[in-house]
Amino acid sequence: MLDRLSTDTALLTTTQMAQVDRLTIVSGISGAVLMESAGRSVAQTILQRWRPRPVLVLCGPGNNGGDGFVVARRLAEAGWPVRVALLVPRDHLCGDAARHAALWQSPVEELAPEALDGAELVVDAIFGAGLSRALDVAITQTLATAAELGLTIVAIDVPSGLMGDTGANVGAVQASLTVTFFRKKPGHLLQPGRALCGEVVVADIGTPMSVFDTLVPDAFENNPSLWLDALPMLQPDGHKYTRGHALICGGYPSTGAARLSARAAARVGAGLVTIAVEPHALPVYAAALTSVMVTPIADLADVDSLLADARYSGLLIGPGAGLNDATRERVLAMLNTGRPTVLDADALSVFKNDPDELMRSITGPCVLTPHEGEFKRLFDDTGDKLSRARNAAKRSGAILVLKGSDTVIAAPDGRAIINTNAPPTLATAGSGDVLAGLVLGLMTQGMEPFLAAAAAVWLHGAAATEFGIGLVAEDLSEVLPIVLQRLHARLVL
Repeated sequence: MLDRLSTDTALLTTTQMAQVDRLTIVSGISGAVLMESAGRSVAQTILQRWRPRPVLVLCGPGNNGGDGFVVARRLAEAGWPVRVALLVPRDHLCGDAARHAALWQSPVEELAPEALDGAELVVDAIFGAGLSRALDVAITQTLATAAELGLTIVAIDVPSGLMGDTGANVGAVQASLTVTFFRKKPGHLLQPGRALCGEVVVADIGTPMSVFDTLVPDAFENNPSLWLDALPMLQPDGHKYTRGHALICGGYPSTGAARLSARAAARVGAGLVTIAVEPHALPVYAAALTSVMVTPIADLADVDSLLADARYSGLLIGPGAGLNDATRERVLAMLNTGRPTVLDADALSVFKNDPDELMRSITGPCVLTPHEGEFKRLFDDTGDKLSRARNAAKRSGAILVLKGSDTVIAAPDGRAIINTNAPPTLATAGSGDVLAGLVLGLMTQGMEPFLAAAAAVWLHGAAATEFGIGLVAEDLSEVLPIVLQRLHARLVL
């Protein structure tokens, strides 16, 4: 359902951005004008953030370097002391880059660490996102020296040495600010690129929105605009059963994980939540839960009996389930119902010796929520994170939520959403169990799995940010209503 996803948050690959530039030029905006607009935007962004100081602009041989010459000229016109260091001889430049280099009337130095002497701010205009090889020694030494000196670095498009499609680092150093154009690229969001870019500003350089008539993006930055219209809303004539009944298979002795999931599912709107546990564990769960119901399951027959009740509209297994045959059998029984199912933690790892058995069994709506370790037990771990998540989703037929500070939500058809709002405080025990419960709660209410997973990941991060320092997993569900109230207010407006 690509039509539901806003182009405002679209992420474009380097190939797609090249197509955007071609379509823009066809529309009547020349490459030289685009370059002028790009450089002017970078200069304006610098002028808005810093007072005048000595600047060194590092220019490469291509269009990124051409942007750099525009930045140098614009800053100099604003009265800043500016020098330019170029990677290649000036007469080696061609096209639009050569045109703008010709407008720079001052001398040009050789790009080398020595050129940094006296500079306080460095503009990195060496290479953009399309770089596909490691940086030359002169570049890496110059950038490394700038970083060691603690100079402020402003990158154009991406820090040189950062792969725009993957976020991989082949020589980039930390930038304070990155100014890119029209739309972000996956490398701005995927680690380590996300950390290396610093603040990312997306500048409007006049690219017409009509490019999306030809270009169909399939990757997006997670934002409520993607899924807010699909978020379950309370209905005046609704009751607990219209809001869905979530069923969770709990474990023992690790009882806390399933309870965290249950609380989250209820907080995000599931009308009823039941945890099914073995009889000897029932008193532990019952003593710790109030609005969440607990029911005993002694064997697989009891599980099948529960699943025969069609009122259970969403299923979850994994948190605290245990790595045993009982967990594997319960996973298969849940998947056999064809109802929306979330598999997390032990429900994934229990198939490490036979991942294909799990893949064959996924025939209905399903969301897998592995962290990197669990992912490696089931899927090919080579390649960049976005590609790995997409390949795993295609192979499994499920929505794949590959967790981390740059969580990727991928669908079997190739659509992907990269999340950016997760604070470091989420690195705490039990936070993943809460996330699984949020996905469950939204799917239980009928939300489409891909959008439910994206919404859950964003809500998870927003709740953590709302709470702040000192977060433990239990706090996430407690502050979730504040986040939900703000979202619902936007729906009502």
